[in-house]
Amino acid sequence: MPASILIVDDEKHTREGLREYLEDDYDIYLAASADEAFNMLESTPLDIVITDLRMAGKSGIKVIDKALSLANPPVVMMMTAYGNVESAVEAMKHGAYDFLTKPLNLEKLEIIIKRALKSRKTEQEVEVLHKRLDQKFSLTGIVGNSAAITEVVDKVKLVAPSRATVLVEGETGTGKELVAQAIHQNSERSRGPFVAVHCAALAANLLESELFGHEKGAFTGAMEKRVGRFEGADGGTLFLDEIGEIDSAIQVKLLRFLETRSIERLGSMKPIQLDIRLVVATNRDLEEMVRKGTFREDLFYRLNVVRIKTPPLRDRRDDIPLLLTHYVKLFSEENGFSPVQFDPDVAQLLQSYNWPGNIRELRNFAENMVVMRRGGRVTRYDLDQRFLRTELPASVQPGLPAVPGAGSPAPSPLSVGENEKRLIHNALIEARGNRTRAAELLGMSRRTLHRKLAQWPELDSRVPPSREE
Repeated sequence: MPASILIVDDEKHTREGLREYLEDDYDIYLAASADEAFNMLESTPLDIVITDLRMAGKSGIKVIDKALSLANPPVVMMMTAYGNVESAVEAMKHGAYDFLTKPLNLEKLEIIIKRALKSRKTEQEVEVLHKRLDQKFSLTGIVGNSAAITEVVDKVKLVAPSRATVLVEGETGTGKELVAQAIHQNSERSRGPFVAVHCAALAANLLESELFGHEKGAFTGAMEKRVGRFEGADGGTLFLDEIGEIDSAIQVKLLRFLETRSIERLGSMKPIQLDIRLVVATNRDLEEMVRKGTFREDLFYRLNVVRIKTPPLRDRRDDIPLLLTHYVKLFSEENGFSPVQFDPDVAQLLQSYNWPGNIRELRNFAENMVVMRRGGRVTRYDLDQRFLRTELPASVQPGLPAVPGAGSPAPSPLSVGENEKRLIHNALIEARGNRTRAAELLGMSRRTLHRKLAQWPELDSRVPPSREE
């Protein structure tokens, strides 16, 4: 679809001449006055406006102001036969993209139009990305309505508008960086940079340079000046993950930044003032580290201005169905597949599982199911053993003994019949419903297994039809 251009000029031969030159490549609209241009701007989506400065009635400056006040403003260029510095400065102050002097150089005009269209496309793409980022890391992007996650969201709402340093604590995979992003996106710094550094990913000598930068010749191999992550985050938010892994030298420098809001590059004694919001995260107990002398007490108190604890998934089981739905929808849309469907007992198993990898593990599971099942139905026999070897509430498996997981409390003594029932149940799961394979695992004949299944109809009803020929 060709770009649309509005030409505003009270001289007819100028309007018509520009239309004749440009109409092969663009949709051209004409206006003989500022008032005509106002009507066109309100009724027609436009990509570029080229307006004369001096016209009868309202001037071209009014056209600029009107065009740039729109929700989706076009790029505006000013043209005049009275070209001078003052006119150019005035037009630029009002937001004009460029200033053209009559008589127009048409080849130059075409180059400027193409450059302006490219600039507008880039700005629109950036705006779309910002909107997506705002949506992804908004407070509504933190999925869940359990009491534990609601408390996190409430704290994010309170702290985001402030400049306070935030300490985010929680196990690996609980969404600490998501919380940091939400704080950033809901603050006045949301249009500034968000810079994330995983402190454990780099050796101490490399981390110091990565954070604070260095001057040329600061150390062996420093062949040129390097700007560090602190400077890169100026005007925005710096997120330091796994803060408990930094060594004493970096702890001292970080403490100094929090006290002075300035840093020094390696090899330099010149302080660099920075405007940064600092959010740090850890899966370690910093207070215990302070007691052991491995983390500075004064730094801990500087970091511990606002403390947010991200709960493990096992402490917010009510959110598991919501998270599964969210990630299944996300990965289905990304891959162009229909969403997978989970049998009710599968959903209950997943809600009962402890998810030691937390949200990261659940996310990976959802992606695997979407890719491997492609809109199909997921039954318990499609799950791997880690989901099945878990302590299930009685409501999940009525009539069946729970399958204990590693580290679960020791089961109460069972009768011989109950133990045998459990063994058969586990063997059928291990064999994914194949009765011949289950009989082999149990060391009994297939006929005996079928007799046992007939003896316990509640067990047989939970086993899919045999997949054997």
